[in-house]
Amino acid sequence: MSPDLYFLLVLALRMAITAAFVISASIITERSGPVIGALVATLPISAGPSYVFLAIDHDAAFIAQGALASLPINAATIVMGTVYAVLAQRFSVAISLPAALLVWLACGVLVRSLPWTLAGGIVANIVVLAVCLPIVQRFRAVKMPLIVRRWYDIPLRAALVATLVATVVTLSHWVGPTISGIIALFPVVYSSLMLIMQPRIGGLATAAVMANGSWGLIGFGIAIVILHLGALYLGSATALSLALATGVTWNLGLWWFGRRKRLRAS
Repeated sequence: MSPDLYFLLVLALRMAITAAFVISASIITERSGPVIGALVATLPISAGPSYVFLAIDHDAAFIAQGALASLPINAATIVMGTVYAVLAQRFSVAISLPAALLVWLACGVLVRSLPWTLAGGIVANIVVLAVCLPIVQRFRAVKMPLIVRRWYDIPLRAALVATLVATVVTLSHWVGPTISGIIALFPVVYSSLMLIMQPRIGGLATAAVMANGSWGLIGFGIAIVILHLGALYLGSATALSLALATGVTWNLGLWWFGRRKRLRAS
């Protein structure tokens, strides 16, 4: 088998695996309401496979450096979700989604232009959370309407995710760890949920998913810190396992806390 054919086959497999993860998570989001949906959407179902594939092709130092760039990008995703949640209260997806993506891209350019340290990335997340969490708090409690799935929903989500994986894997050999870390955290899950859900269930319910997702992204940021430190001292495989466990544990903790709070209120 020629090297080019082998590369294309492996790339196709990676794209298919990642797309399956994201499609499954988005369907759960639609059926379970904004709180559970947000916890599922903020699991590393897109960035996680991208980093696994990067770890296959690169050493631990590459992964650690990529995670260092991903940390402030996590803050950019929080800002993006906040901008969308505010705009979706009054505007259609044709306005709210492009505006939110432009904010994310602007933050990405800023991240690329600055030399980041671990402490700097942590501070960026703390500052963004301190500003954004009070803003989205009033948008969190919305009942999820019944969703009727359209024929193009799953193909569209699969295409978005597969394109991201192909971009990360292909460009990582040329653009280096910093750009790879930025691309790996492109908010493909958030974007696909906004694009598909708002025309069907309205801006209020879709914004509620993004508003609740800000809490899940706290755990995602912690997972990125674990990934960076773990890759430096324990190797890529251990670091990825610990980062995944961190994200899942955080979101399970949020679910348990919310469930306990609801039981007390009832």
